[in-house]
Amino acid sequence: MAGGDALPMVGFGTWQLKSKTAYESVRAALDVGYRHIDTATLYKNEADVGRAVKDSGVDREQVFITTKLRPQDARNARRTLESSLRLLGTDYLDLWLIHWPTGQNEFVPTWEEFLRAQDDGLIRNAGVSNYSPAEIDRLTEATGRQPAVNQIPWSPAQHDPDLLAEHRRRGVVVEGYSGLKNTDLRHPVLTGIARRHGVTAAQVVLRWHLEHDIVILPRSSRRERIESNFALDFRLTDEDVAAVDSLGRSG
Repeated sequence: MAGGDALPMVGFGTWQLKSKTAYESVRAALDVGYRHIDTATLYKNEADVGRAVKDSGVDREQVFITTKLRPQDARNARRTLESSLRLLGTDYLDLWLIHWPTGQNEFVPTWEEFLRAQDDGLIRNAGVSNYSPAEIDRLTEATGRQPAVNQIPWSPAQHDPDLLAEHRRRGVVVEGYSGLKNTDLRHPVLTGIARRHGVTAAQVVLRWHLEHDIVILPRSSRRERIESNFALDFRLTDEDVAAVDSLGRSG
């Protein structure tokens, strides 16, 4: 990231994972080798995630933890952050995101509160989610400090080279979510590439994200899927990448 901190490219998403399932899935992910865990106040599983990290035996400094602020909590941002830290059982976050753009009255003040939390050492990096480049610019122009990350939906069908270029130009890292959910994994382009590489179509889609330097956050509660989503040490050819890119144009 622009601030110098390393952000693991493969993260483990926890949306819709509740209580025991969240705990066991995060434990499995850390056991497999994930070192980036993504949660949110909205998910209501921060305590389970925090307990899983603690019980894993992996040093806290080795795990990159992200959580997110709901827009409706904007006026109580610091209090919400303190609650997240307590639930996660940590003194700091590696990354705190505004989950969606807030209302106009809170738009800049919320970002200013994030920057104060960063200055106070409660978070190492501040970012946003579901923001447009223009909205990112508004925050930057108002404070002189831009978000480190923008977490947005991204998949072959939603691949937008111009939007990606806008983030690159600003030095903002793109984290893609719902890449598998929004993709037809039976598409012959994906199954054909998968056969040639001896992998699954899901692995092809995840690797395609990485070829574009987009951080991924696959989520699963099944151990075998958690493992396969992390086993991405193969490379797609330029032709493979172009073929997957084309899915967004072909529909």
